[in-house]
Amino acid sequence: MAKLLNFQHVLSEINFLSPREEFSHYYQSFLDSDLGGIYQGIPWSEMIKAFGLKKDQKGRKSLFSPQGKLALMFLKAYTGVSDRKLIEQLNANIDYQLFCGILLSPGERLVDYKIVSKIRTSLGHRLNIKQVQKVLAKHWKPYLKDTNVMLTDATCYESQLRYPTKVKLLWESVDWVYNQMKGTCKGLKVRMPRSKYLEQKDKYFSYQRKRRKPWKWTTVRVRSLLYLLNKLNKQLDEIERTHSDRLTFPQKYYERRKVIRKVYKQQLEMSKTGKSLPGRIVSISKSYIRPIVRGKETKKVEFGAKVNMIQVDGINFIEHLNFNPFHEGIRLMSSIWLSEELFGRTTHVSADQIYATNKNRKYCTKRNITTSFTRKGRAGKHEVHRKEMSKILTKERASRMEGSFGTEKEHYSLQKIKAKTRKNEMLWIFFGVHTANAVRIARKRKELPIAQSA
Repeated sequence: MAKLLNFQHVLSEINFLSPREEFSHYYQSFLDSDLGGIYQGIPWSEMIKAFGLKKDQKGRKSLFSPQGKLALMFLKAYTGVSDRKLIEQLNANIDYQLFCGILLSPGERLVDYKIVSKIRTSLGHRLNIKQVQKVLAKHWKPYLKDTNVMLTDATCYESQLRYPTKVKLLWESVDWVYNQMKGTCKGLKVRMPRSKYLEQKDKYFSYQRKRRKPWKWTTVRVRSLLYLLNKLNKQLDEIERTHSDRLTFPQKYYERRKVIRKVYKQQLEMSKTGKSLPGRIVSISKSYIRPIVRGKETKKVEFGAKVNMIQVDGINFIEHLNFNPFHEGIRLMSSIWLSEELFGRTTHVSADQIYATNKNRKYCTKRNITTSFTRKGRAGKHEVHRKEMSKILTKERASRMEGSFGTEKEHYSLQKIKAKTRKNEMLWIFFGVHTANAVRIARKRKELPIAQSA
């Protein structure tokens, strides 16, 4: 190991090696690091083809190559920092630069903090989860053992979202419509229609400041905001009709107005019947988010994407991702098909009891697949061995697989998804899951070098 120097006292004697002059030393040091292990465990060229990325042929040359764009998404999940902090760390850390395939000159710095978001949006439109996972599975298969054993379970990756209540949702809708009408009237230089917006604004904030919110107060707020939202919608519609020849709005404006109209109808129906509705909107900015009932003690309802996952030797793969609630019990057969498509014959399956439907039991019996399900009916002649195998499979799923969900959420930016569009959230989840996988593969590579050159 090289001797460390305290440069505060010997500043004039230090001779820093330039990365461009001594590139091989820096690169070898990078490959020997943990980040270098992840870098070597990712099939870059195959992933570039799966995403359909190409080098820039015309126009201004991109700072990041196709590989660099993918690497930046892996680095984002690995570091778990904001886009701004990621660029700051990329400027200062040569290992991060080598991981992304760039090398900044002395005094050169990246200043566009939105470049991460731009790349995320570009890749989000190109993501094909099934196709890219095939590439990863093929590359990682030599390092995996017991690929005939599949674990499956579902989890929810929550979106960054304020906890939705009726009053909050209606006020956000009222506030948006009022401000759009205000801006439109100002641009047209016409008089602003009268409304009780300012009065309701004071009442809303007075209500929100109260620690205790009785049911009667909430009902009054909901009724008042519904009336105001309906009135503002009609006033804005009238302005659009009257000045249609002078008004042009972007597509997002019409999409948001459509969402707010749907919010009004849903909340009006719920206030009349007192019952929740399927497909209920909980955020006007993320209208694709739905409540996911999980039934946990601490968190009965979550708001985000529900994912049915399979695991083979500690490596997770996304079987089904949806922002609408679904019953994971019907996904067992498709989970087995995915496992066999990626790794070949599946002989053992471990899943929660919610998957133990008669249809799934018959399918597994027909395919001669051993499961962790509790037996129905009389015991067979090999019941002792079956119970022992079931116990091992259940323990593996409950500890290893559910533990991996916690690891991904705590350490790979999946605790709260901060992306703002549906496709970007899916991309965020994809790279979070597979960055955690890449870390596990890097450890397996050290334990099992190239799997006997397989």
